[in-house]
Amino acid sequence: MTGDAGTRTLRPAFVIMKPFTEQHLALFRRHMVEIIDMHFDLAEDELGKSEVEPDLRRALLDVPRHLFVPQNLIMMSYQDSPLPIGFDKTISQPFIGAVMIDLLDLQPEERVLEIGTGLGYQAAVMSEMDAEVFSVEVVEEFAEAAGARLAALGYDVKIRVGDGSRGWAEHAPYDAILVTAAAAEPPFELLAQLRPGGRMVLPLGGSEVQKLSVVTKRAGGNVEVREVMPVRFTQLELMA
Repeated sequence: MTGDAGTRTLRPAFVIMKPFTEQHLALFRRHMVEIIDMHFDLAEDELGKSEVEPDLRRALLDVPRHLFVPQNLIMMSYQDSPLPIGFDKTISQPFIGAVMIDLLDLQPEERVLEIGTGLGYQAAVMSEMDAEVFSVEVVEEFAEAAGARLAALGYDVKIRVGDGSRGWAEHAPYDAILVTAAAAEPPFELLAQLRPGGRMVLPLGGSEVQKLSVVTKRAGGNVEVREVMPVRFTQLELMA
């Protein structure tokens, strides 16, 4: 367009974008898994392996992570970083979440207890791997939101509100226990609910220094602890 003085007036250009579809989100999800693959390869010395377990990798490709974050963060849901979900909590970085589940060495139909449901993403991944999942969450709003999300997607995960350090004794013993918050040492009541030969994965340490660890319960109740890598988690929260 030409103005009064013969100069050209430029109009702003608007780009109309189509809405994201499930196909677009699946591409982001595949990219997320490829990044996890790369991190596993780079962390081979710490993990003792360079590849994600095939059943876990399939589950990561299938579970729609964007449905387990606050709606305003959907576009960031497949980035390899933790995301805030409210109440000063986060959903773990995809790589770290994958490592924790991988370290559990889950087998189909094993019974697993998760401490710290959040919005339900890791419970969905383990359920997708054909584990029988029980999850304890200290924040009632999270438990309700996770239950609704999981049910809508057809995942049969049992959730209750409670003090995670006390576990869920009614359904013990468990083949595996996943703790998504840090503790100075493995909580005694959780160890009591772990079957002999069972595995617990959790961050061990204080608020500054933590090591992601695998705790294996041996016959007779003895435990072995294997430290894997440095991590940073919030502390396990106890109910009053």
